[in-house]
Amino acid sequence: MMKRKLKFNGGKAESADKTSSTAAAAVKEEVIEWEMRPGGMLVQRRSDNSDVPITLNLRIRVAYGAARYEISVNPHATFGELKKLLTEETGLQPGEQRLIIRGKERENGEYLDMCGVKDRSKIILIEDPESKEKRFMQMRKNAKIQATHRLINDVSAEIDKLAEQISAIEKSIGNGKKVAELQITTLIEMLMRQAVKLDNIDVEGDACAQKNLQGQRVQKCVETLDVLKIANAKIKPVIVTTMWETFDPPPATTNWELFD
Repeated sequence: MMKRKLKFNGGKAESADKTSSTAAAAVKEEVIEWEMRPGGMLVQRRSDNSDVPITLNLRIRVAYGAARYEISVNPHATFGELKKLLTEETGLQPGEQRLIIRGKERENGEYLDMCGVKDRSKIILIEDPESKEKRFMQMRKNAKIQATHRLINDVSAEIDKLAEQISAIEKSIGNGKKVAELQITTLIEMLMRQAVKLDNIDVEGDACAQKNLQGQRVQKCVETLDVLKIANAKIKPVIVTTMWETFDPPPATTNWELFD
């Protein structure tokens, strides 16, 4: 009897060992996978099991000022992910957006379904006040830069016209033709006016280099005219003498005698 009892207990222990090993294997196979969501929350990764019902996207109505948008989004998405979708529609970066639902602003890491967002829910989008102020200041800065570039370009166009006249004078003097001194001095005065315009333009950034370049052009043109003025003074004016052609006097007229 003792032997049979011992044998029975041994078989029972062997069966228990097999059961525990099977359970351990089952636990080992069920490894939980985790994923990090954009909001920084660690959640269990959703399986791709075909038995899981397909989640339909929500159609969310977003009001941004007078504009209205309808966004299709997964109900398990976060408000941060929704902001990325709205960037394509509104042009606002996620950091410039504030989403409000039911009178409360939502954080990027909050989930739509956890906050009661349903199909056809309405969300209000407003631009962050600080971002709006920065945008306004940047627009003013850009407008000022553009106005500065336009002023410098206008001066550059005038210098181009004066440079063409200087080239024509230089060509004439090079060919030995004297030009009126008033023409040279007038060009110098016009160039100095452009230099004054440049001095009155407030610049910063890249416009400084453009302004300096035009100032150097004015200086070079004035120096060229000073050299041409000296060369023009050395040219003697050409005196054109008129050669008169002489003709012999007409022959004397013959007196004819009349007969009756």
